[in-house]
Amino acid sequence: MTATGASDEGVGARGAPVNGPVDGPWWWARRRSAVLDVFLAAASALECLIEGAKFADEAQLPELLGLLLGLLAGSVLLVRRRWPVAVVLVSIAVMPAEMGVLLGLVGLYTLAASDLPRRITALLAGMSVVGSWVTSYLNVQQGMAGQQGFRPPLWFAPVTSVAVGLLLTAPPVLWGLYIGARRRLVESLRERADGLERELSLLADRAEERAEWARNEERTRIAREMHDVVAHRVSLMVVHAAALQAVALKDPEKASRNAGLVGDMGRQALTELREMLGVLRTAEGPAVRGASAPAASERLAAVASRAGAQATERDRPAGPPAKPSGGAPTAEPGAAGAASTGAHVPEQRGGEAAAEGPHLAELADLVGQSRAAGMTVELTVDEDAGDAGDTGGAVAAEAGCRYAARVERTVYRVVQEALTNVHKHAPGAQARVRLAHRDGELAVQVENGPGESGAAGAGLPSGGNGLVGMRERVTALGGVFVSGPTETGGFRVSAVLPVSPVPAA
Repeated sequence: MTATGASDEGVGARGAPVNGPVDGPWWWARRRSAVLDVFLAAASALECLIEGAKFADEAQLPELLGLLLGLLAGSVLLVRRRWPVAVVLVSIAVMPAEMGVLLGLVGLYTLAASDLPRRITALLAGMSVVGSWVTSYLNVQQGMAGQQGFRPPLWFAPVTSVAVGLLLTAPPVLWGLYIGARRRLVESLRERADGLERELSLLADRAEERAEWARNEERTRIAREMHDVVAHRVSLMVVHAAALQAVALKDPEKASRNAGLVGDMGRQALTELREMLGVLRTAEGPAVRGASAPAASERLAAVASRAGAQATERDRPAGPPAKPSGGAPTAEPGAAGAASTGAHVPEQRGGEAAAEGPHLAELADLVGQSRAAGMTVELTVDEDAGDAGDTGGAVAAEAGCRYAARVERTVYRVVQEALTNVHKHAPGAQARVRLAHRDGELAVQVENGPGESGAAGAGLPSGGNGLVGMRERVTALGGVFVSGPTETGGFRVSAVLPVSPVPAA
């Protein structure tokens, strides 16, 4: 905000520079402002010199004194931008000498256009009106006294004096107020535009950061999905290959069976890799990049489940049925496999479009694969009181579609990765998978005992991403994930997920 007229942007009322380039000398923001003020000061000084000489002659004072007074008073306009109050006070002070008309007009305009408090402007404008009225009244009275035949009414002198005072004060004050208000509005709009530009720049930076974060998050999700769907089968391949090497000479029939399992697992892994690479290529296409990237991991899960179901249909591992706990028996592996391959799975789960993906009904098949690799695994399902009446394979079949797809898929991946870790780090250990349906939550726990001291490990490498991936999956759904060693020397993985049952169609 500036102190004076339209030509003095960049300097405040008290001379402090404001926003904008300052290339003028001293308190002037621009050179043309300094040139204008010098011109106005010269014109005012010339006027005051003439009027000062006339005043000195009428007051019978030395003419030099009148000229000096006029020069000093007129030159005050040089500092109008720096001290507008001083300029107005000088103009009021020289009113009795009948000089400084231009000084008063420009001074009042400068004061009204400045950012000084309006009460100061009103006070000085009132003083100027009073000074002009007094000076005009005295001049009118002297003029009337000098004309013998002129007898105006009594109201003529005061009304004329008031009119002259208002004419010399109101226009510059009103014009200055208008210019000041317009300038403040323009500066406010400019500041708002600058603020919006800064906000847009900040939003653009944040959008870029969010896009980068989304890309990194999607890479992490895809890597986690690939790790979950491929590492498990490859781990089972290594376990079967180690068993094949151990029994190749002692039991040719078992060695042949293990070789067939290794071949099936290898084909399943290749199928899943090929399908997932196809999904990634589609998601990276320019036409579908925006729509496919967020759902890439969902499609990867669907591809892996479909490929696994096809392979399981060809060669289903045999194993003992899961043991019931809490009055709710689990499904037979065959029944669960039928649910995963032949049974109808609803398209909608929890009100959302559920992509084909692993669900709870496939846990029995997952456990059966580990049993076929030589691990002793026990699967139990605990139902709450409301589900205690369910019997047989209906529990597992219903569990396959009773929760949201992402919840069931997360539980499946937790069990899958936990069993893979048992193969890697505790060969020969017994494992127990427990699934608990509670009011408003779904809990899963995978616990294994210590590995057999004489059991030979398969030499599976570990990248250290399994537990991290499980924790990320669970916490992303608002659940709780806990893992750690047990007192008996084994390891326990637990996860609790908040759920809302899907009403039956």
